[in-house]
Amino acid sequence: MPGERQEAVAEQNVPTHATDTMAYQVATDVRALRAFVSAGALARGLSAERVELLTLAVSELATNTLQHTTGGGWVRLWAESGQLFCDVVDHGPTRVFGRSMPAADSVRGRGLAIVEQICDEVAVLTGPGETVVRIRLSL
Repeated sequence: MPGERQEAVAEQNVPTHATDTMAYQVATDVRALRAFVSAGALARGLSAERVELLTLAVSELATNTLQHTTGGGWVRLWAESGQLFCDVVDHGPTRVFGRSMPAADSVRGRGLAIVEQICDEVAVLTGPGETVVRIRLSL
C-alpha cells in the first residue's frame, strides 16, 4: 500500500553503477524529463502501465520543485532486486506526505497526494543542502 514501510525505501542506497541521472531547470525541461523517466523505466522492466504512473509521479514532483524552489533539481533512476527506485532531488524544504487528497474544487495541493497514491512507497530524505523524494515501484 502506498506510504507504508517508508523506512525500507529510505534506507536504500543509491548505487554508483546503472544509475541514470537527468537535471532540470525550467518548466520546458519537464517534457524531456518525462521521456527520460519513461525510457529508463521501460528499459529496466517496468510495465507500460506502471511507467505511466511513475512518469506522472516524477512530473508532479519536478513541477513542485520548479514552482516552490529555486535552482531546479535532478532525477536519479535505478533498479535493484525487482524494485525500481527514483529520486527527485532539489534544494527546497522537506516535503510533507500523508495528507489527504484536497477537495475537488481546490486549485492546488494535489500533486504530492497523487504521488503518494500511485507509488508503492514514498520517502523524504534530507541531506546537506538538499531534499530527496524517493519513490519505489515494484517491477
